[in-house]
Amino acid sequence: MNSTDTAQNTARYVGVLLIVGTVAGVLSYVFTGTITGDPDYLVQVSLNENKIIIGALLVLIMGFFLAMVPVMMFPIFKNYNETLALGAVVFRGVLEAFSYIAVAISLLLLLAVSQEYVKAGTPDVSCYRTLASIILIAIDRIGQIVGIVFSLGALMIYSLFYQSKLIPQWLSIWGLAGAVFYLSVPLLSLFGLVLEFLYIPLAVQEMILAIWLIVKGFNAPAVASHST
Repeated sequence: MNSTDTAQNTARYVGVLLIVGTVAGVLSYVFTGTITGDPDYLVQVSLNENKIIIGALLVLIMGFFLAMVPVMMFPIFKNYNETLALGAVVFRGVLEAFSYIAVAISLLLLLAVSQEYVKAGTPDVSCYRTLASIILIAIDRIGQIVGIVFSLGALMIYSLFYQSKLIPQWLSIWGLAGAVFYLSVPLLSLFGLVLEFLYIPLAVQEMILAIWLIVKGFNAPAVASHST
């Protein structure tokens, strides 16, 4: 297999990783979002043990698949800017993966606290409520960190895509703009301003990118130039 075929296979793998990781993330919220958001979540978490466990596993799957994107792209990206390529691996690989692991662990800890709360059989046991509340706050804060880490990594990745011309320039520019909007959400939330709709541009762009990579792969002239 020549280098051009290898690069095109990498494009398809990256597309699949993006789709599987994103779908796993959405499903994790479907399984756990309504439960942890319930006013009586301490009881509901225990009653929905399987959903919480599945949700935690889906978070891990999301973290692993998305972390593999910059790792798969590193051999290609390093030829254009090795510093940015390493940065992408650190931010959208290592740091993002560790953040998702922390979220999964927090969900399982919340389940354990919920089960102990139900076993206690006393509705006014404040220590369980306090501990559960702290875990939920931790999940929220980790989510903000993930948003910042993910956005910075995305800025590096789409800067590399723009430099390399491996994908259409309009798609790279869309990714850069979407990453800026994405970054603004966790930063603004620190000041109490919640604008989650700003997540949408990059979320849509990454799904279009994934489909583009699977169907069309990288731009042939850019791949040929890289091979040369």
